[in-house]
Amino acid sequence: MLTTASVLPLTVLYVTEMNRTPEYRLAAGALSGLREDLFHDAFAYRPLPRRRTDGPLTRRLPGRIRDYAAWTPHAAVVALALFTLLLAYGGEGLGPAFVATGLIPAAAVVMTLLRPVGAWWLSLASTPFGVVADYAGDWPWTPSGFLSHLAVMTLVALRTRPRTAAWMWVLTAAYGLFAGVVLSGGYMSNTPEMLFVAALLLLVVTVRQVRREAKEEVAAQQTVTAVERDKRTLLEERTTIARELHDVVAHHMSVVAIQAEAAPYRVENPPPELERAFVTIRENAVAALTELRRILGVVRAEDYQAPDAPQPVLGDLDSLLDNVRDAGLEAEKTITGAVRPLPQGVELSAYRIVQEALSNALRHAPGASAKVEISYVLGGLGLRIVNTPPRGLVKPSPGAGHGITGMRERVTMLNGEITAEPTEEGGYEVTAFIPVAAAEPATASEETS
Repeated sequence: MLTTASVLPLTVLYVTEMNRTPEYRLAAGALSGLREDLFHDAFAYRPLPRRRTDGPLTRRLPGRIRDYAAWTPHAAVVALALFTLLLAYGGEGLGPAFVATGLIPAAAVVMTLLRPVGAWWLSLASTPFGVVADYAGDWPWTPSGFLSHLAVMTLVALRTRPRTAAWMWVLTAAYGLFAGVVLSGGYMSNTPEMLFVAALLLLVVTVRQVRREAKEEVAAQQTVTAVERDKRTLLEERTTIARELHDVVAHHMSVVAIQAEAAPYRVENPPPELERAFVTIRENAVAALTELRRILGVVRAEDYQAPDAPQPVLGDLDSLLDNVRDAGLEAEKTITGAVRPLPQGVELSAYRIVQEALSNALRHAPGASAKVEISYVLGGLGLRIVNTPPRGLVKPSPGAGHGITGMRERVTMLNGEITAEPTEEGGYEVTAFIPVAAAEPATASEETS
C-alpha cells in the first residue's frame, strides 16, 4: 500500500528529472556510455573468433591450408606483438627496461585476442612505467609503446562499437595532455603525433564498421521487405480467389434458393412437413448467401468492380491462346480424354492456371513456344503447360515468382497437386492435377422431372 511517505520521494525524483537541463542529460548519457564501454566488464573474456573461410579467395585454397587461413587474424596480431618486442630490444638483455618497454606492450597487443578492453587499459597504464624505465627523449610514449598503443586501440576498435573508439581517443588525449603538462618537466611531447595517427586509424576503422553495419541493416531490411511483399502478394491472390469463389458459390446458392421456393408448386397437395422443409432450405440458402457477401465485403477493396461478364472456363481457352499468339508466343492446345462439364470452381481455377503459366512464358521466355495439354481423366483434371527456352534478342522480364504462388493457392484450395520447375532443355514446365468427384447418377424421379 502506497503512503504519503513512499509517494513523496518518487514525486521529487520525477520533478528533478523533468527540471534537468538537456546539457545535463547529454553529459549523463555520455558518462553512462563511457562506463558501459570501458569500465563495465572491462576484463571480460571475449576471444577473437576464427575467420570465415567461405570468401572468394579462401574457398579456393586446399582444405588444410584453408583451415590455417582461418587463423590469419590471430597470426597477424602475434606478428605485430613480436615487432613491438624487436622495436624495444636494444641489446641490453632482458632487464627491467625491456620488460617495461617491450614485454608488457607486446602482451597488451596479444591480450586483444582475449580481453580487448582490458588490453587497452593495460597499454595505457604501462605507458608511464616504460618512459621511467628507459627514457630516451620520447615523452610520454617510447617507440615501442607508441606502436603498441596504436595497435591496441585499432584492434579494440575493430572488435567494439565506434563509440568505444571515441572514448579511447579522448582518454588517450587526456593522459597525453596530463603527462605533457604535469609530468614532462619541460621535455618535448609526442602526444600530438599519437593523437593525429590514432585519429586517422580510428576514423578508418569507424567508417569501415559503420559501412558494414549499414550493409547488414540494408540486407536485413531487404529480407524483411521481401517476406512482407510475398505475404502481401499471397494475401492479394487469396483475395482474388475469394472474389471468384464468391461468384461461383453465389450462383449455386441462388439456384438452391429458387428451386426450394418453386419446388412445393410442382407437387400437387404437398404435405405441410414438405413445405416447411423447403421453406427452411430456402431460408438457409438465403442466409448463407447473405453471410458470404458480408464476409467478402471485408476483403474486397473499395474500388473493386464486380465483373459483368461470366467467369471464364476451359471452353474459353481458344480465345486466350489467340491473344497470346498475337503477343508473340506460339501456343498450341491438346485435349485428351472425354471432355465433360466440370464444377465451375474447377473450370475457373484451371483457366487461371493456364493463363498465368502462359503469361509467365511471355514475360520470362520471349520468342519461345508453349504447349497446353488438358487431360480429362477418371479422377479429375490434369494440366501441363510447358514452354521452350527463350529465343531472339529480347531480354526476359524479371519477376519474383508471385504467379506460381497464385497457382499453388488455387490448386491447394481444390486439394490438388502442382509442380513448377525448369526443364532439362532450359524451358519451364507447370503440371497440375485437380481432383474432381464423379457425378452421381440421376435417380428415376429426377429423370422424370
